[in-house]
Amino acid sequence: MPIDSPYRALLDALPQRERTVDIDGVTTAVFEYGPDDAPPIVFVHGFRGDHHGLEPVAAHLPGLRVIAPDLPGFGASDALPHATIDAYAAWLRAFVAAEAAAAGRAPAVLGHSFGSIVVAHAAAGGLDASRIVLVNPIATPALSGANRIASLLALGYYRAAAALPERAGLAVLGAPPIVRGMSAFMAKTRDRELRAWIHDQHDRYFSRYASRQAVLEAFDTSIRHTVGEVADRIRLPVQLIAADLDDITPLAQQHRLRGLLPDARLSVLRGVGHLVHYEQPREAAAIIRRFLAEPIEQPDEPAARHDEQGQ
Repeated sequence: MPIDSPYRALLDALPQRERTVDIDGVTTAVFEYGPDDAPPIVFVHGFRGDHHGLEPVAAHLPGLRVIAPDLPGFGASDALPHATIDAYAAWLRAFVAAEAAAAGRAPAVLGHSFGSIVVAHAAAGGLDASRIVLVNPIATPALSGANRIASLLALGYYRAAAALPERAGLAVLGAPPIVRGMSAFMAKTRDRELRAWIHDQHDRYFSRYASRQAVLEAFDTSIRHTVGEVADRIRLPVQLIAADLDDITPLAQQHRLRGLLPDARLSVLRGVGHLVHYEQPREAAAIIRRFLAEPIEQPDEPAARHDEQGQ
């Protein structure tokens, strides 16, 4: 039986809408939370997830219009013909441009984990956004350093699943021990009920993808690119939200990433890892709201470069 979200009451209090849009030939499922005339912010979820993953953050942002598409190839969205980082970035630029035109103003854009890579590369190529929020940003190359062996093993796993016959490949990708192992690795909370709900979320939504090839291409893209490789080309104001227990990107690398961005500020949440959106959505939402309330600096003003310690 599904476990009810601890944030359900907050989420249910928000107006919600669903629609589909065609973005350069890719049918994209879109989910909205909040008043349709409120300031817009686009949410871009992480690898193997869909829009559900960022719902806890949306639940804590009443008064904003959260626009959460399923990434191509995941959830209810069609796959890209070839899921390269350039293709993801082009899709996001086209999606945000359409939303900006409809709203009459550029939205803020948030990316979590793999979504942070997509948002960063889109921003480096001229994303029509007012400002950027990156939650648990990927700052460390997965194919070098301490995570290299684990990343290569995972790549082999996804390649094997794609090469197997359809039924066997899908069984490998969705194998409960694999999904639960990923979930247990990332979850840091000691709250048993919250931890059980996180595992249930991954069980329910971690295997909703268009095809095995879409998953393989997305994973390959996720381990070959980082936010840092395009950081100096992002001219928009950026809010980084990092976690001190994140096993994917060490905190020292988040501080380094902040220094690479022309206009950035870094907030660090304590006692949480790569699942900030599940374990500390209220704290993340408070940072987002404060960032969106900041006046945008003029080009001749010095760029913001400050660090902030979270709860």
